[in-house]
Amino acid sequence: RNLDEVEVIAVSKKKSSEDIKKVIDSGHISFGENQLQEVEQKWINLKKEFPKVKLHFIGGIQSKKVKSIFEHCDVIHSVDRIKIVQFFAELEAKTQKNKEYFIQINIGNEEQKGGIRLSEADEFISNSRDHYKLNVIGLMCLPPLGEEPKKYFTELKSIADRNNLACLSMGMSNDYDMAIACGATHIRIGTQIFGPRN
Repeated sequence: RNLDEVEVIAVSKKKSSEDIKKVIDSGHISFGENQLQEVEQKWINLKKEFPKVKLHFIGGIQSKKVKSIFEHCDVIHSVDRIKIVQFFAELEAKTQKNKEYFIQINIGNEEQKGGIRLSEADEFISNSRDHYKLNVIGLMCLPPLGEEPKKYFTELKSIADRNNLACLSMGMSNDYDMAIACGATHIRIGTQIFGPRN
């Protein structure tokens, strides 16, 4: 794989604006947060100061938080309910702004995890794109903890391929190399960039 094919998202949760600025100063522009509260506390000012920075929202999405996520984030990785799709579509129509979206697939069909079930993935993807006209660029997943991730990454790629989706948001600090080998285009790295979280 050519490294230019992979976007490294520096996951800055629980990290201060000062820590983030050091990474921006080193030339990095792609960051991820999974809590709206942290987006609002840190990134409104950071994005004013560094307008080229691209902010990815990678956490679970609650209906009441859609508007603020839409307002402050450039790419949304965790779309996993049709209600959320509807809210984003309404905001796009109202604001005439378009974002980039990943649909989160519950790749291990785990009860406790967010994401679209494997059996519903194709229909959900086509509905989000064709009916609601969202700019769905790819799929995202979190493989089951403690299991070999390769088969899950491969499965996500096959769903993306049959739906003509170019992007795969998969792989974190402990398994990003396997994710890249399986076709990841976006990897979400926190610890390896910022060090351990308190």
